[in-house]
Amino acid sequence: MLRREAASGAPRLLVVLCHGVGADAQDLIGLAEPWAAGLPELAFLAVDAPEPNDMAPYGRQWFSLQDRTPSVLDAGARRATPALMATVDAELSRLGLGARDVALMGFSQGAMMVLHAGLRRPVPPAAILAYSGALLDSPALDAEITGRPPVLLVHGEADEVVPFARGPAAAEALRRRHVPVTTVWRKGVGHWVDEGGLRAGVDLLAQL
Repeated sequence: MLRREAASGAPRLLVVLCHGVGADAQDLIGLAEPWAAGLPELAFLAVDAPEPNDMAPYGRQWFSLQDRTPSVLDAGARRATPALMATVDAELSRLGLGARDVALMGFSQGAMMVLHAGLRRPVPPAAILAYSGALLDSPALDAEITGRPPVLLVHGEADEVVPFARGPAAAEALRRRHVPVTTVWRKGVGHWVDEGGLRAGVDLLAQL
């Protein structure tokens, strides 16, 4: 777990960063630098996933991807959610912020996590930013959704790790549930966050 305190000294919003499979908190904390420029009231927390990566001898994972049956992936995200939300709540308390004063950002599997957890959070987050990820297939979502925070979906059209089609599919599924969605599809971009994707994140955080 890595922190970047608000430059203002008095944060108004916590941005929680959730990495992808095979990475760790160090992978995303660098986003705090460009995102905090001009937004000094943002505090950042990069979280380590709870499990060691079971497909390589390095990095961590939120849940295993060895069995990609939709129900198995959904169950994995469900297991990881309570600890993630407890970490978020503890950091909000430390900063003196309210339960709504958080934006959840994830990349790849981290994006799957923040969509899964954020849509079910008892007090919905201020926003969800999902990069190069997917909305896990969960038949229980209609019954479990607790709010409709604004969602930003960013995906590279040349992504060969999480296929680009998962982005538009997530947008369609969220809009069917009346979740406000902004989509940013990046032509020629693979499985990474490019400058245009960073700007889209800054724009949303500035609105918050």
